[in-house]
Amino acid sequence: MTTDIDAAMDAYFGPGDEEPPDDWGDASLPQQQAEPAPRTWGAQDLRSVLDGTYSPPQPNVGRRNDGVGLFYPGRMNSVASESEAGKTWLALIACLQEINDGNHVLYLDFEDDAGGVVGRLLCLGANPADILERFHYVRPENSPSDIDLIDLASILEYAPTLAIVDGVTEGMSLFGLELKDNTDVAKFGRTLLRPLANSGAAVVTLDHVVKSSENRGRYSIGGVHKLNGLNGVMYMLENRRPFGVGVTGKSTIRVAKDRPGQIRKNGLPHQSGMHWFADLVVKSESTEFAEANLYAPVQRAEEERQDDEEQKRLNALKRKVLDALARARDPLTGKGIEDRVTGKAADVRRAVAELVDSGQIETQPGPRNATHHSLATCPNTAPEEQAA
Repeated sequence: MTTDIDAAMDAYFGPGDEEPPDDWGDASLPQQQAEPAPRTWGAQDLRSVLDGTYSPPQPNVGRRNDGVGLFYPGRMNSVASESEAGKTWLALIACLQEINDGNHVLYLDFEDDAGGVVGRLLCLGANPADILERFHYVRPENSPSDIDLIDLASILEYAPTLAIVDGVTEGMSLFGLELKDNTDVAKFGRTLLRPLANSGAAVVTLDHVVKSSENRGRYSIGGVHKLNGLNGVMYMLENRRPFGVGVTGKSTIRVAKDRPGQIRKNGLPHQSGMHWFADLVVKSESTEFAEANLYAPVQRAEEERQDDEEQKRLNALKRKVLDALARARDPLTGKGIEDRVTGKAADVRRAVAELVDSGQIETQPGPRNATHHSLATCPNTAPEEQAA
């Protein structure tokens, strides 16, 4: 049965062609004017490899805080994790870096919408004028027709250095391909990913992993060709703290595959067999501002020390709040607690909120929309236990 994508390929490159195009540069020309497909079955000239002038691919698209690169240009790279582990944050950090460097970026989105993606870019500090000029957002809702291929080819004329493909599972479904079929996985790569990589961009797919960590290994959901077919790097994200507005989310970034072999040397070995490459940390202040960092693994010890100090300080405030409530004759409002506990108001409120969430403080409505706080009759946990 002929699919929509097969028909679109036939319209441009002739019926019966089994191999999808290497690029879409001539998609708008009549068939008789299109350049022939490159000849790739003859022996290659190996002199550049033998005479010492060959340089291996370098990961120079996107970077860690210390300047170490993330992705290989002209190759297919991937980032995989469970949901809400920070894949999109990692991708948008790289997008922002490339935009700020004056480069163009293609974002092919099968999952979210423009508001969600661009909103995060703005939250990270992107300049709206730079987004309009150099960030090319595409939200496909159908299998590509001939005019769709022309539209996509026109974006590649800007020579984007980075091409994000967000949502491989949804993208394959849109193409009418089976996720668990290795042949279909390979076809998706030839049809969409390879032409993007042949344009010179670092192609980065954002993909999901199976939920069971025991059965996960180094593979994303679907056929193993997703990993075997990559010729760049594949990262796996392991969430440490959830991401969200007003919180600090963290994920560990590990190297599942590094075909050119230039990335693992910048990480640390791990018992999982996947090198620890970086820590993704996104501190969200509000819906309008977030600070994002990609820390090298050697920085983790200092970061954890700071986290421990912050937790100790918060536990001290919790004890003060509990003492204040124990001494008070009547339940206290939030303002009443702040009047009795020394510390920043925001920190005191956070301590109170965590004590309420843990069941150590009970609340009840008071007059004039006030909230009254009192000690729980059967508290669940002590502040010291929460810090453990």
